Amino acid sequence: MSDGFTQMIDDGNAFFAELAQNNTKDWFNPRKDHYVENIRKPAEFFADLLADDFSRIAGRAMKPKVFRIYRDVRFSKDKTPLNAHLHILWSPVGDNSFAPAFFFASSPADLSVGFGMPVLKGAALTRFRAFIDVWGDQLVDAVDKTGMTYSNWGAAPLKRVPKPYDPDHPHADLLRKKGLILGAPLGQDWREAEGGLVTAVRAKFEGTEPLRRLFDEKLSGDA
Repeated sequence: MSDGFTQMIDDGNAFFAELAQNNTKDWFNPRKDHYVENIRKPAEFFADLLADDFSRIAGRAMKPKVFRIYRDVRFSKDKTPLNAHLHILWSPVGDNSFAPAFFFASSPADLSVGFGMPVLKGAALTRFRAFIDVWGDQLVDAVDKTGMTYSNWGAAPLKRVPKPYDPDHPHADLLRKKGLILGAPLGQDWREAEGGLVTAVRAKFEGTEPLRRLFDEKLSGDA
């Protein structure tokens, strides 16, 4: 059963497939109204709906952001001006470094969700590594329960385990990370499921509860 967002995904797939082959503002500008009405505005509504659900589930306010189609090419070798995908982020309101964000991605080649803390720096990163050192087994178990896998998105991990931790630490790979990001494909079952896309994405967020609870219990407070 469709929840009204099937058309957003299908229109987006068709639009972004063409955009990938014609990534210029000359191609996009005459089609901008189609993008805004059929993809951007439904995506903003989708983001607002789930922000309410995510805030309730997480027990903290979650702020939605639909990423712009225009790329920032100032510091990039790739000068193509437009993003041929739809990306949405729900981030926690406030300064708690250990309150995870949730992510949605849609393109012709990808329909997926992500979850985690993309970048930790300074005292927050030091604290997270200490958490891994003591609670690493529980972290691995909580990650397994989410049904997601570790993502390569974000900052590249260190080549070596940081001091003062043993290079042969049982959680060496986690200690080398500068954040923690998980991801999972969404599949296509949502098209026929009760509640459609909203319910499918909400269920993925609900499935992160073991990891969210562990963060709240062991890494609560601002950092």
